Amino acid sequence: MARRRRFRSSLSIPITLGAITVLLSMALLVGWSFLLGQKITRSADVAGDVWLLVLGALSFVLIIVVLVLFVISLARGIIEVRKQDTFIDSVTHELKSPLASLQLCLETLGREGLEDEAREKLRHMMLEDVDRLRAFIDDVLEANRLSYARQGMMNLSDVSLHQLTEQCAEVVRARHRLDPEEVQIDVDPALIVTTDRAALEIVVKNLIDNAVKYSARPAHVRVVARRDSEKKMALEVRDGGIGIDRKNLKRVFHRFYRVEEQEVRERRGTGLGLFVVWALVKQLGGDVRAFSEGRGQGTTMRVELPLAHAVNAS
Repeated sequence: MARRRRFRSSLSIPITLGAITVLLSMALLVGWSFLLGQKITRSADVAGDVWLLVLGALSFVLIIVVLVLFVISLARGIIEVRKQDTFIDSVTHELKSPLASLQLCLETLGREGLEDEAREKLRHMMLEDVDRLRAFIDDVLEANRLSYARQGMMNLSDVSLHQLTEQCAEVVRARHRLDPEEVQIDVDPALIVTTDRAALEIVVKNLIDNAVKYSARPAHVRVVARRDSEKKMALEVRDGGIGIDRKNLKRVFHRFYRVEEQEVRERRGTGLGLFVVWALVKQLGGDVRAFSEGRGQGTTMRVELPLAHAVNAS
């Protein structure tokens, strides 16, 4: 809460100063126009004075526009810095937690007389921590790569959507130790998409992982995909989790953004997963949207993609 108050304070200062400056400029413009208007009524060179009035008014308008744009740019910069601070905090937590667990496991493995069963359990814990770190680093690297990627940089192939979603679901089940029925797949086995398999795999895996992460146990996640038209398909990942307020449905795809709620903060995250999903879907020529009736009502992530990528279609 203290950090949020500091952020609002730092954001309100430039906005307040900018508003005061704009109001002063407008007051000067009105006053100057009034004085010049009175001068025109008493002047012999009316045409020259009118041009002076017009040029002066345009100059003041230009100054006001520049001030407004400056304030908007400054406010956006402060917001971006705040997002990056939140990201750094999340990165610190994401790195420290598995590293501490790995250190503890290694120290325990070094003890004499450790039973084989306990040793095997520790080995599995270490593998899970390594997988968690790898997934986190992949998200960070992918988000950075997408900042510089150009449209069309895709490796296209025919992809069985049913097979891909099953593989992604299995990875998520293993990562979160889920029962098979907690993630259900309802995808037409005949549905083939011509797209970048690696990019689509990241999209589906992140969406399923996100649905599980923000759901209570046992999770109720369902992946549904169907042909939406002759040229498009639609894939939905539905969950019965904590839900999203309607005002945040678009913001969740922004880089570094995380909803300011306790239920969200209690779960690991950096605000990059859904940004990566959004950016990759855009590169694949599709669209992604979030739907939710509100907190506690679950969430549906809907991805629409062309059955054949535009680059391949030509």
